[in-house]
Amino acid sequence: MAQIGFDSKKYLKLQSEHIQERIDAFEKLYLEFGGKLFDDYHASRVLPGFAPDNKLKMLEKLKDIAEIIIVVSADAIEQNKIRGDLGITYDEETLRLKKEFEKRGFLVSGIVITQYTCQPAADKFRDKCANLGIKTYLHYIIQGYPGNIPLIVSDDGYGRNEYIATKRKLCVVTAPGPGSGKMATCLSNIYHDHKHGIKAGYAKFETFPIWNIPLQHPVNLAYESATVDLDDVNMIDPFHLEAYGKTTVNYNRDVETFPVLKEIFKQILGESPYQSPTDMGVNMAGNAIIDDDVCQKAGKDEMLRRYYITACQVKKGNAPKSELDKQEFLLKRADLKPEDRAIVPAALKRQEETGNPCAAIQLEDGKIVVGRTSRLLGAAASVVLKVVKQLAGLPHEEKLLTEEYVKPIQKLKTVDLKSKNPNLHVEEALVALACASSTNPKAKLALDQLQNLRGLEFHSSVILSPVDEVTIRRLGMHLTCSPEYEHKGK
Repeated sequence: MAQIGFDSKKYLKLQSEHIQERIDAFEKLYLEFGGKLFDDYHASRVLPGFAPDNKLKMLEKLKDIAEIIIVVSADAIEQNKIRGDLGITYDEETLRLKKEFEKRGFLVSGIVITQYTCQPAADKFRDKCANLGIKTYLHYIIQGYPGNIPLIVSDDGYGRNEYIATKRKLCVVTAPGPGSGKMATCLSNIYHDHKHGIKAGYAKFETFPIWNIPLQHPVNLAYESATVDLDDVNMIDPFHLEAYGKTTVNYNRDVETFPVLKEIFKQILGESPYQSPTDMGVNMAGNAIIDDDVCQKAGKDEMLRRYYITACQVKKGNAPKSELDKQEFLLKRADLKPEDRAIVPAALKRQEETGNPCAAIQLEDGKIVVGRTSRLLGAAASVVLKVVKQLAGLPHEEKLLTEEYVKPIQKLKTVDLKSKNPNLHVEEALVALACASSTNPKAKLALDQLQNLRGLEFHSSVILSPVDEVTIRRLGMHLTCSPEYEHKGK
């Protein structure tokens, strides 16, 4: 059984109480939610014991006084930006979030489209929302932001943005991803509230970096590793150190913008309620770590995964080489090497021995199972079938899918559907296994093990096809690939 390093029950209690204290300090509180409210798999990987929906559970304790504002950047819509872990666009994720919140009984005030400059895709998205009966608000680019404070805090700055007439004491501002304009949305509405005689406040809920663990802690380094595309850098909060004589961890963007933010607060509210970026935060995750060694190991494992993810993105031409350089630097800071991810050497060794692409899965007990590409199956499908068979207690020689069973599927793929690849992908192999399970009890026994794949480590010696990559992630395994294509020159 996987080791636990984080106490979710303690976290939920501490976090909800701390946020309630901040709410009580203002007539209305705008709470910027950084990271993911739903499906926070990064947090669950680096803090073993953290449930992916922990933050949502915490928020549900405040449901009766809360409403949700979802923010998406017009540029992200225009650029068709993708949420990498789910493989869907930011505009699709925005609508998914709204649906999920409402399914759980939350009031959603509407969707804010930020950085709007009449982008055609943003206009199309707004029309779609209107057809669905969803209220949208437009927020505009302010020239000289964030330095031109007289313009920002004026009717031509924040005042030009459409006012979100919120109804409840807690307004949670969230987004499909970073860079969406959550903080600017909070401050803009605080400005409008102030003009309406409402003394609203602001707080920030960022899980990472964790402010009260060391700067070089692997969990904090893993946050840098996860955000190399944003060029985030963890650092000691100099304002907190000066104001209180205490060392806390924050990150460069908040530290750099705090002097401006403090001045904006003064202009709107008459004084700043905060003396440092750390003051603004309400995160209590560091207080719920119960086994630091477990969390340190988890942080290192995540850094290794992020290294391979970035390496593949660079290989595909989707990321600059500088991001991989930073990943290598972060590994050195944690005294790690890429080959420290145990399943990588296992997959590469088998590939060298067989001359075929290979994939490996590491079980909870540390054992590694390797599969290779064959005449019937791709390497990913091969290793998944091997593992479910092993988890079911079936002998290695047991054939769950015979050649006679697979051949008609290959004919369908290559002749009827004109696919160039006859080998079964993971999803195709599992569909075949599901069909076989209706008459073969052993196939049914193996199929029932799919739920036990969640949380296992998976590595492919080559870059997987998009269809296999999606299936492996849906099965809940932690996927990495070596940055090489199966066919040279691809």
